Amino acid sequence: MWTEEAGATAEAQESGIRNKSSSSSQIPVVGVVTEDDEAQDVFKPMDLNRVIKLLEETDKDGLEEKQLKFVKKLVQCYQNGLPLRDLAQIFKILNLCSGKIKNQPRFIESAYDIIKLCGLPFLKKKVSDEITYAEDTANSIALLGDLMKIPSSELRIQICYQQASSSYKIQMAEVGGLAKTMVQSMTLLENQLVEKLWVLKVLQHLSTSEVNCTIMMKAQAASGICTHLNDPDPSGQLLFRSSEILWNLLEKSSKEEVIQQLSNLECLLALKEVFKNLFMRGFSHYDRQLRNDILVITTIIAQNPEAPMIECGFTKDLILFATFNEVKSQNLLVKGLKLSNSYEDFELKKLLFNVIVILCKDLPTVQLLIDGKVILALFTYVKKPEKQKIIDWSAAQHEELQLHAIATLSSVAPLLIEEYMSCQGNARVLAFLEWCESEDPFFSHGNSFHGTGGRGNKFAQMRYSLRLLRAMVYLEDETVNKDLCEKGTIQQMIGIFKNIISKPNEKEEAIVLEIQSDILLILSGLCENHIQRKEIFGTEGVDIVLHVMKTDPRKLQSGLGYNVLLFSTLDSIWCCILGCYPSEDYFLEKEGIFLLLDLLALNQKKFCNLILGIMVEFCDNPKTAAHVNAWQGKKDQTAASLLIKLWRKEEKELGVKRDKNGKIIDFENLPGLSAEDFVTLCIIHRYLDFKIGEIWNEIYEEIKLEKLRPVTTDKKALEAITTASENIGKMVASLQSDIIESQACQDMQNEQKVYAKIQATHKQRELANKSWEDFLARTSNAKTLKKAKRLQEKAIEASRYHKRPQNAIFHQTHIKGLNTMVPSGGVVTVESTPARLVGGPLVDTDIALKKLPIRGGALQRVKAVKIVDAPKKSIPT
Repeated sequence: MWTEEAGATAEAQESGIRNKSSSSSQIPVVGVVTEDDEAQDVFKPMDLNRVIKLLEETDKDGLEEKQLKFVKKLVQCYQNGLPLRDLAQIFKILNLCSGKIKNQPRFIESAYDIIKLCGLPFLKKKVSDEITYAEDTANSIALLGDLMKIPSSELRIQICYQQASSSYKIQMAEVGGLAKTMVQSMTLLENQLVEKLWVLKVLQHLSTSEVNCTIMMKAQAASGICTHLNDPDPSGQLLFRSSEILWNLLEKSSKEEVIQQLSNLECLLALKEVFKNLFMRGFSHYDRQLRNDILVITTIIAQNPEAPMIECGFTKDLILFATFNEVKSQNLLVKGLKLSNSYEDFELKKLLFNVIVILCKDLPTVQLLIDGKVILALFTYVKKPEKQKIIDWSAAQHEELQLHAIATLSSVAPLLIEEYMSCQGNARVLAFLEWCESEDPFFSHGNSFHGTGGRGNKFAQMRYSLRLLRAMVYLEDETVNKDLCEKGTIQQMIGIFKNIISKPNEKEEAIVLEIQSDILLILSGLCENHIQRKEIFGTEGVDIVLHVMKTDPRKLQSGLGYNVLLFSTLDSIWCCILGCYPSEDYFLEKEGIFLLLDLLALNQKKFCNLILGIMVEFCDNPKTAAHVNAWQGKKDQTAASLLIKLWRKEEKELGVKRDKNGKIIDFENLPGLSAEDFVTLCIIHRYLDFKIGEIWNEIYEEIKLEKLRPVTTDKKALEAITTASENIGKMVASLQSDIIESQACQDMQNEQKVYAKIQATHKQRELANKSWEDFLARTSNAKTLKKAKRLQEKAIEASRYHKRPQNAIFHQTHIKGLNTMVPSGGVVTVESTPARLVGGPLVDTDIALKKLPIRGGALQRVKAVKIVDAPKKSIPT
């Protein structure tokens, strides 16, 4: 809907100060003209073509006065609104007036008055007018953007004053491309603040539409607006409206394209200066909100690795702002600055933690993180809650910042191992975990993203601390892992796991399962390839592994995380038990092999490979075989039958075919192979034999080069191996020759078949041609026809018996009265069938009864046949 701010004055328009509307009601987008309204001359007719023709005239005395008079009359006529049906002509008049402004400045007022009418609702007489005149409306609205090129401040402000905020006019603006022309007009207004603010206001309204946002994005609106964020603006509107437009562009158009437009040095420098000014000098609620919005936009841009965040100095400033409260800094930017516990400052702190996580993905940022002492700053939160000295955060705020800081450490600490160790990171995390496991009274709020599942307990703190430890352990840095083991991490992890088992919590089951999984993964990372650490893991560690393996298999399908826990458990068997004989023996004594086979019998493919690998490693222990043979599954299934069943399942998935007796029927029955492929397949079959022969040949050559003489037995063995390899090669070569020869014979046969087919085709074609020529000759030449007839008669005569049999009937071959040049086919004359066979007055009654005729004849003996409901009339023949 296009609205007009009732309280705005000319002075307010020039200064660009926003005035509140005196009324919250909005003007309707389109007014419907009723019959009563028309009777009151609301919809006044006017000859617009005459006005257009008059404005197109030139070089007449008094013409300008007359033209202005008619335009003024037009404005008076349409003072209640512009009809949709007349919109195209009215805007043509507006265009003609704007074209005269350069040489005839008095037409500015006329154009101004017509544009002002656009603030009123468009009028329609029919419901269908909006659809009928949609194209005219779109083109007319688009013309408003083109009029921004006229160097008139008054006119430009009036154009921007018509704010498109209704669905219909927004739609028409989309079709007409008004957003594009308004973006382009920004380049004309770089030094004209008032007009620029009005254009931004229009773009702010237009950017509520996805279509307009896409148009604006293609017109490079994002970069054009961002580079002017720091332009002088006493009213504060420029920054507010610009940030709103950037938000809408990121949300409603291609986010990647907008980020690409903003990822340049000029835009980032503008954002940096705006953020610094708001951070250091913004004290109002509005300024703090705007500061946070700018930081979110910056964080989105920082996700692009090509954005020059470091080059423009923005990364360094953001790290400084994120840590100045926790780490003392003498930098003038933060000297004397303090954050309050207001909602905006609390959100700012979380956003700064978040942007550090984004920035650390760019490796050149690492040195800046070191210089900014980010690890030390984040570790100030990794301790049990206490009253803050710098900022008096509320308990809920401190808990959320604490969890956010630990989560940030999980991303940053693996990049800064030396700083992590210098800050005694392992000791701090382990001490914090002790507090998490203790019985100290603590009321957790659990009201944030990171606090999910941690209300009234310390699960959230334990969860993120274990994530941090897991990230550090999986670096496989021996300095970190050794330090952890020396501090008793293995025993502490086992103790935490056992404590969780002893206090089941079904309410937060998913969080508990994640904690257990992380503990097992940490233990696996510490114990892998270290026998001494596996011994520390010992029987207590085996017990927790066995506890998990005894979980009800039905829970694996619950979706809570039992699958992940089982994977972690199997990984811990491989890393913490295998290779340590006391632990292996204890695992076997506690029927661990039985539990593995029970899991294998579940026939879940995602676990099978890992379980089978563990089983293979366990088979190095001589005690394992007895446990495997002793296992019995459902229906007295043995381990051997289970393994064979898995083998068959694997073959089925691979597509291996077998006959009814289980024999493989297609090893070589591979589709789509040529003779050349089969020749290659022969080599593939004997690849290992050839490889072994090649190795022995190299050994033999080396012996000769070194002029060594093997003993008699070795010499005989070497000769036998060499001979066998040569025989295999000869056999393969012979088989390849047979294949090639067979293929050549097959090709020859196929070629002969093709030639025979071609020859038969040609023969048939020749016979057909000869038959056609004979036919034409008989029909066009009487002598040929007579000759053919004589030959036919001769053939008939030759086929007859010379002695006529007795009682034989003689048929004449000539047909009397036949006048034709072509011999006719045989004609047979058939006499009528005797009446005694079809029935009649003298028919044999017995035969008639058997034949059941349907017409003629007097059937006298009808007692043998019963006819029900016989028709009174005879059946027509």
